[in-house]
Amino acid sequence: VQLVESGGGLVQPGGSLRLSCAVSGLTFSYYISWVRQAPGEERELVAGIAKSGMTRYAASVKGRFTISRDNAKNTLYLQMDALKPEDTGVYYCATLTALFGSPWAWGQGTQVTISS
Repeated sequence: VQLVESGGGLVQPGGSLRLSCAVSGLTFSYYISWVRQAPGEERELVAGIAKSGMTRYAASVKGRFTISRDNAKNTLYLQMDALKPEDTGVYYCATLTALFGSPWAWGQGTQVTISS
């Protein structure tokens, strides 16, 4: 399994970013997520999605972030709007054992920095 994230960068508070994750080595149904790690903090699962499109979100991002997937392209997305400085961190794409399960494969991560 290979997961490759892209789309991170530096954005001002209130701005938007769209992250992408290209997935290879997996077929058919799988659960997948975005997990972030802020400096000095534990990793936090911010959003997850099943092949059916069912989603889950952390309370801290609900209403601001949208997770989606293109099954034909094997690509995962995270649209992040109304960004806050506390959204800063490394964002990882990670497969899950179930929608509310544990991560088991990880990408290398992409840095997101929210600062004026």
